[in-house]
Amino acid sequence: MRAIYYDTETTGLKSDTDRIIEIAAFDPENDKSFSSLVNPQIPIPEETTSIHNITDDMVKGEPSFEVVGKKFAEFCSGDVILVAHNNDNFDKLFVEAEFKRNNIELPSWKYLDTLKWARKYRNDLPKHSLQYLREVYEIAANQAHRALDDVIILYEVFSRMIDDLPISKVYQLLHQSKAAPPQFMPFGKYQGQPLQNVPKGYVSWLLKNGVFDKSENQELKKSFEKLGILEGMSV
Repeated sequence: MRAIYYDTETTGLKSDTDRIIEIAAFDPENDKSFSSLVNPQIPIPEETTSIHNITDDMVKGEPSFEVVGKKFAEFCSGDVILVAHNNDNFDKLFVEAEFKRNNIELPSWKYLDTLKWARKYRNDLPKHSLQYLREVYEIAANQAHRALDDVIILYEVFSRMIDDLPISKVYQLLHQSKAAPPQFMPFGKYQGQPLQNVPKGYVSWLLKNGVFDKSENQELKKSFEKLGILEGMSV
């Protein structure tokens, strides 16, 4: 089992309607990298271009995902764990959607979400974005929000986080062990604030909007319950 770190840039945030416009990967075991722009065959919104600086002109002569996806699958062949930051809620969803859309057989990859690992095992930190973790681990900045640059940063950050743990053990721990309750707000307008400092009105809003019903927020809900903040609140 080997880890391949990867990242995608897309036309937007919705995997059912948006498209991948860049995909990159790094295989540290073989010291090889993969990177390709993708012609999404739909316009790239200006607000998205402002984040990753990929324009319609840059992708118009590039291959479609039907071509790039097959090359990506070949690069990631074998017993592979695909590792990405916010993998479960973003990159994985886009990859699976593009493979299905282009009638490409999806390999039996496993997936590992480094954001979930950071929230579990570095819950002493107020934030867990890739760029914040890069600063914590004192790794030099590069061209953020371009796929291959983010992949290399992720590899360097996660290597520091897991030290000498084999990737198979990391996968096992992430999927089987229970996390310590979070101490800081992990998302939203109060991200990074100690939970006891988050206004009750905001917590009530989260409760009424079903945020605590999501599986990834169950530990957060328990932490608010232990602090007594949810007492008397109802949906």
